[in-house]
Amino acid sequence: MTVEQSLFLDSAMRDWVLIPITIVMILVGVLRHNIMSLLNSTPTKISAPALREQRIMTRAGALRQNYFNLVPSSYLSRRAYLIESLTNGSYLQPKEQDEDPDAPKNPFEGGGMDGMMDAMKKQMVMMVPQTVIMGWINFFFSGFVLIKLPFPLTLRFKVMLQRGIDTPDLDVTWVSSLSWYFLNLFGLNGIYRLILGQENAADGTRDMALMAGNSPMGAMNPAAPGQAPDYAKLHLAERDNVQLVGIDLVDPSAASRKASTEARWIGDGIEDRVLAMYA
Repeated sequence: MTVEQSLFLDSAMRDWVLIPITIVMILVGVLRHNIMSLLNSTPTKISAPALREQRIMTRAGALRQNYFNLVPSSYLSRRAYLIESLTNGSYLQPKEQDEDPDAPKNPFEGGGMDGMMDAMKKQMVMMVPQTVIMGWINFFFSGFVLIKLPFPLTLRFKVMLQRGIDTPDLDVTWVSSLSWYFLNLFGLNGIYRLILGQENAADGTRDMALMAGNSPMGAMNPAAPGQAPDYAKLHLAERDNVQLVGIDLVDPSAASRKASTEARWIGDGIEDRVLAMYA
């Protein structure tokens, strides 16, 4: 038979620990959003050839993700056009006559150094406040039990909810001060969106991604920091991706091609499905 644990917490813990931690994290998020807005430099203008070689990648990615919404004949024509354009390099910027195409680009040219400095400043603004708040909680409120969750949990949540408390027999629903910080770090995003709008810089989950080295910007830009990406190689890689998507639509036999395309198109048999829905 399970024995329910009852702990009596002083109301001062709520007034001077629980509520202040939440308020401080909200204010720090708002302050960080404003600082990030001030650090955002004026976007540099991109020339038309540079914009074309970037937008062709976006166009190919959109076709790969939404090809099933197109009529098979329309998809095949777009697919053939993109494969040909990405292969012959018609969307690449024209190289200067005295420029060596194999020579590595200087990362300090074309605003590369400014981009590196902006990224470093924004990363510091995102990581330093969270480090300071964590040190503040560890120094003043270490080992505090603040709140009890109103729903039961399994023992797997004990490590997440009771950081800094070495009590193996304590019920898992009790939350420590350091765990309350992490719950606020991941749970205040809805309040930030309500106060600052949908596109805000107060999201604390980005800090954890940067600390773990899993920044989404790093996955989007395969080049080194401050170095311009090699769009010639990116276009060839995107061409291979486009060739793999919908590969069963390309068949030498016209009969089998018709059967396969009709099976892959989202509008195949739409009349029968609508009639069956409202029959």
